Amino acid sequence: MEVDLVSHKYVYAFSEGNGSMRELLGGKGANLAEMTKLGMPVPQGFTISTEACTKYYDDGRKISDEIQAEIMEHIVKLEETAGKKFGDNENPLLVSVRSGARASMPGMMDTILNLGLNEDVVKVLADKSGNPRWAWDCYRRFIQMYSDVVMEVGKKYFEELIDKMKEEKGVTEDVDLTAEDLAVLAGQFKDEYKSKIGKDFPTDPKEQLMGAIEAVFRSWDNPRANVYRRDNDIPYSWGTAVNVQMMAFGNMGDTSGTGVAFTRDPATGEKKLMGEFLMNAQGEDVVAGVRTPSPIAQLHDVMPEVYDQFVEICNTLENHYRDMQDMEFTIEDKKLYMLQTRNGKRTAKAALKIACDLVDEGMISEEKAVAMIDPRNLDTLLHPQFDAKAIKAATPIGKALPASPGAACGKIVFTADDAKAWGEKGEKVVLVRLETSPEDIEGMKAAQGILTVRGGMTSHAAVVARGMGTCCVSGCQEIKMDEENKQFELDGKTFKEGDYISIDGSTGNIYDGIIPTVPAEIAGEFGRIMDMADKFRTLKVRTNADTPADAKKARELGAEGIGLCRTEHMFFEADRIAAFREMICADTVEEREAALDKIMPYQQSDFEALYEALEGCPVTIRFLDPPLHEFVPTEEADIEALAKAQGKSVADIKAIINSLHEFNPMMGHRGCRLTVTYPEIAKMQTKAVIRAAINVSKAHPDWKIVPEIMIPLVGEVKELKFVKDVVVATADKEIAAAGVELKYEVGTMIEIPRAALTADEIAKEAEFFCFGTNDLTQMTFGFSRDDAGKFLDAYYDTKIYESDPFAKLDQAGVGQLMKMAVKLGKQTRPDMHCGICGEHGGDPSSVEFCHEIGLDYVSCSPFRVPIARLAAAQAAIKSK
Repeated sequence: MEVDLVSHKYVYAFSEGNGSMRELLGGKGANLAEMTKLGMPVPQGFTISTEACTKYYDDGRKISDEIQAEIMEHIVKLEETAGKKFGDNENPLLVSVRSGARASMPGMMDTILNLGLNEDVVKVLADKSGNPRWAWDCYRRFIQMYSDVVMEVGKKYFEELIDKMKEEKGVTEDVDLTAEDLAVLAGQFKDEYKSKIGKDFPTDPKEQLMGAIEAVFRSWDNPRANVYRRDNDIPYSWGTAVNVQMMAFGNMGDTSGTGVAFTRDPATGEKKLMGEFLMNAQGEDVVAGVRTPSPIAQLHDVMPEVYDQFVEICNTLENHYRDMQDMEFTIEDKKLYMLQTRNGKRTAKAALKIACDLVDEGMISEEKAVAMIDPRNLDTLLHPQFDAKAIKAATPIGKALPASPGAACGKIVFTADDAKAWGEKGEKVVLVRLETSPEDIEGMKAAQGILTVRGGMTSHAAVVARGMGTCCVSGCQEIKMDEENKQFELDGKTFKEGDYISIDGSTGNIYDGIIPTVPAEIAGEFGRIMDMADKFRTLKVRTNADTPADAKKARELGAEGIGLCRTEHMFFEADRIAAFREMICADTVEEREAALDKIMPYQQSDFEALYEALEGCPVTIRFLDPPLHEFVPTEEADIEALAKAQGKSVADIKAIINSLHEFNPMMGHRGCRLTVTYPEIAKMQTKAVIRAAINVSKAHPDWKIVPEIMIPLVGEVKELKFVKDVVVATADKEIAAAGVELKYEVGTMIEIPRAALTADEIAKEAEFFCFGTNDLTQMTFGFSRDDAGKFLDAYYDTKIYESDPFAKLDQAGVGQLMKMAVKLGKQTRPDMHCGICGEHGGDPSSVEFCHEIGLDYVSCSPFRVPIARLAAAQAAIKSK
């Protein structure tokens, strides 16, 4: 039988694709295909698929002959469409080569413009166009971009040559250089290339094209892309597509230009066209922030017909995609070309307003509104703003563009590396730069805020800061920067590294010194979206809280209970720690009980305050978990005071402290093991829990208080039974003595793999399970989260891990243990409720997994409650 071998297709003309093909064509390629289908003025081209990128890596970072042949076939078709030929001396075709992943990754990967130029072609273009300045400008840009992106010769070498040339010619702007100047520069650039690479700049357009495509594939694996992917849950396996597109030239003179625009304000969400453009420029000039652009509204005065056509296209695109669009365009000699559209990156505040407005405009359903907001971005709305009184009294020393909202104050640093290093030492810093580049991403993450001298609302700094929720003020041209000496001048004052500065990303104002901040509040659209989310979600959201203040904050943010109260946090206060240390140093059970009796009233009043704050919602109280050595004194004076109180010698106390030392405290004498050794600890805690519940129930008879007592670190059903028997005997005695009816539950924290594997047995004693995924992750992976930082970076670099397993739940390992435990536990006890209270309870992808495996609730820190509420709603919508 003959097998029909159809070769796999890796390259698609824009006319062959559509908007639903983003997995294959990437976001940019799918949207270019969709715009082509809608009949928009898109310079034609083709997309090399994400599968080709994956194959490139599978083939040992090599573009196969098969894919190369397919690319060249599409070049021939493009030549026919354009009526121009690649590398031709009569009518040359020039193209751009751009990346385009499935998920938008602004500024993370690389672009090359004007590809196809060489010494001969540039002269043809100079003669034929009658515009030699434009031709040589394209050539010097191409050499610079190709050298930087493909051959990894840094941009700075070329920038230095440009600055030197401008100085010699006595001009300040690149556009003031003549054709002759640019021709000289092109020669200098090629010399620079040869000195760095050791061979001549490539002249064959086909060699240039393959080099550029390979560079885009390679950029999928560059450090900044890897950091961005890790922060945004984008899998490495997706790969990037490459778009090869006919050039449209915005740098042909005063009738040409380029710009970026949004159909709504990406900072506030207001429904108005906003953006920026530059005449006689190419796209990179706007995005890189090298020249400060004009607002899009001014295009109406410069070219009214083009402006009107552009506005019409914007409306069409927003109505088509039913979302705010971020578009790039070029005007070549009064003719408009659309280079891309995508759902625009926006601040959290804008995301909420846009979603609500689109519902009110009848464009989308409430379900779609909830689904379109990235839960992680809500974080920024829960962060401080400047105190209104303090900001009113303060006078700004400068003002620039409010690129990403929020309030930031800190010590000035001038490099991304310094921002990262100072941040690791616990310093709050503001990163001040001429302009940021994608390489600065780690420093930008570490900073409280970012201030740039150049660039607009669509510069790299602005887009990336908005994405990560970092306050950013951009384009402050009054700053006189002296990067070399780490200082700048503004408003007549010199600011040095380490001086304090405050910036307001909502107004663009810059202030000398520190301005106090106030916490954010949930209102307006935020509250409305949360109400929508609550309609769809089935998972409950609780909080991890140890104090009434935390519990109250979590309730304000929508928490429906406490999933984890860590009782040990209540022992560290000065009036309690002494009694607790007495208990540790006691020789007899009686002495231990006497010390614990001193602590019990404190524990009881703490629990009463928590029950009051939760207004009858469930409260899960975890009994003592850490090893005892965490409570002993380390200072000599404290050791002497303890010896005196105990009637022991200092040497005796030191001997007790030394005896508590553990080789591996994470897996030592802690959790339920403490209660097996010292049952009196569990008795005291049980009395405090039950008495508190009885008192608050009497004060609020309409509240249904059912204490949930959680026994930590269980790995064997017999140890749980031992501790539970102590708890039940004590609780029942208290309830009987009070002559009341009170229900309570005893459950366990699943944080040891053995507990998950034997969950059917453990469920015979446990009335609920709560997954302590911090410890469960440590135990399953076999490394401590405190020490993992020493090697995790190497694991990310080598792609062994793509994300931090302590931040994003490991679904393949830890997740399978959870899934098994829920299934086994419910076989034994069908009505048992299950939750999660590790850090993962506030991570959106982990919340989705918790929904899938049938948990009843997630519990997270108070400020992550809204994130969990939205993520839980999205999980429910997705599973429908």
